[in-house]
Amino acid sequence: QVQLVESGGGLVQSGGSLRVSCAASGFTLDYYAIAWFRQAPGKERERVSCISGTMGRAYYVDSVKGRFFVSRNNVKSTVYLQMNSLKPEDTAVYYCARGHECAGLSTMDYWGKGTLVIVSS
Repeated sequence: QVQLVESGGGLVQSGGSLRVSCAASGFTLDYYAIAWFRQAPGKERERVSCISGTMGRAYYVDSVKGRFFVSRNNVKSTVYLQMNSLKPEDTAVYYCARGHECAGLSTMDYWGKGTLVIVSS
């Protein structure tokens, strides 16, 4: 049974850092891309980062480049999103999702339930 479980969300002040994790089970993480999406109240879900399966290549949306860093530990079957220099506009529910490649929202086949990140000003 494929499962993705996010953790590590919370309340942080503007300028602070937070690391969220995505624990994967029920499949071999090495073979899949894992993407991080976020959804703020009243906004559409957007992909903020993705790490590919085979090469571990990382992708970022422009608004988080240089501040967010994605990594994976295939032994622990976990993907991390390190978020630095957080801004109030980063406030959202963060979801991880599995795909065969780093592509759009509709190509992801499994999703976690999300973890809430709140950045106070």
